[in-house]
Amino acid sequence: MKITDVMTTDVLTVSVDTPLREVATLLAEKKISGVPVVEEGRVVGVVSEADIIAKERGQVPERRGLFGFLVDDRATAELKLEARTAGEAMTAPVVTIGPHRPVAEAAAKMVDERVNRLPVVDDEGRLLGIVTRADLVRAFIRTDAELTAEIRDDVLLRALWIPPGSVAVAVDGGVVKLTGAVENRATAEMLPGFVQRVPGVVSVLSEVTWEDENGRR
Repeated sequence: MKITDVMTTDVLTVSVDTPLREVATLLAEKKISGVPVVEEGRVVGVVSEADIIAKERGQVPERRGLFGFLVDDRATAELKLEARTAGEAMTAPVVTIGPHRPVAEAAAKMVDERVNRLPVVDDEGRLLGIVTRADLVRAFIRTDAELTAEIRDDVLLRALWIPPGSVAVAVDGGVVKLTGAVENRATAEMLPGFVQRVPGVVSVLSEVTWEDENGRR
């Protein structure tokens, strides 16, 4: 499953000159937690609830500890405190993702970067859509038949080039069981990891065997 399968294409955006109060009103009325800041069609930042709350706090926190300067960018915090527009309050550079990347990559980025949304952009940085954590949760709720089809078509055939019929796929409640045989041990060992990254897969049990260097299974 790719980002294009789950992303929202009708995206609310603001410009760098949009008043911050207007941004806050938009977030509240539309019940969203963040909005991309776009300039000439390209994403230049994101204003989130956290950016607005940072301003509402009313003061820049003091650095604490010997290495406080390593984790607290005081200059950035001061700019957010004085922000009047989206461009002044936004977080930049923004973490983005391409439309043809796998959903698993979006999930990893959101966790690693601690963000709730990823603008989807083309090679020129132009906004195509947005994918949120809620989108990924919805992608996880899929039927066993859908999971079986994706594992067979996208993982076995397209990603690992395993001939049809070599590996049998059985899915029950998101739990995947793989049986059969492949040409080598490396493919057999990679297979569970590839399958686990399919959105909706709960766990993988692999009983796939392989041929050794003497042709024995």
